[in-house]
Amino acid sequence: MLINLSNHPSSTWQAAQLDAAAVYGEVTDISFPDIDPNGNEIYIQSLCEEYFEKICQIMQGEKATVHIMGEITFTHKLVNILQAKGVKCIASTTERMVNDAENSVKEVLFVFSRFRKYI
Repeated sequence: MLINLSNHPSSTWQAAQLDAAAVYGEVTDISFPDIDPNGNEIYIQSLCEEYFEKICQIMQGEKATVHIMGEITFTHKLVNILQAKGVKCIASTTERMVNDAENSVKEVLFVFSRFRKYI
């Protein structure tokens, strides 16, 4: 099982990312929380505990890998909590393709490359 905790539901993933995810089994999406930029460390800790519980409810004692991408302090703390409980966490890597168009418009396309384990 792959639990996708990001702002990008698996229904929007490119074929290459879906193929790579298939190695982990069925994908379950959890929307990444809106992180209050004024929240302190206690707020982040509490939010991580809440999301840890959500993940555990989805896992129901089964083995799962968590794909987690988002606000860095929340991600860092939740990855640490999950890893301490033996849960594998991965990030998606992309190639960033930039096209400088006319009128100071920049077009950016992210092309999935691979999943990478948090270490």
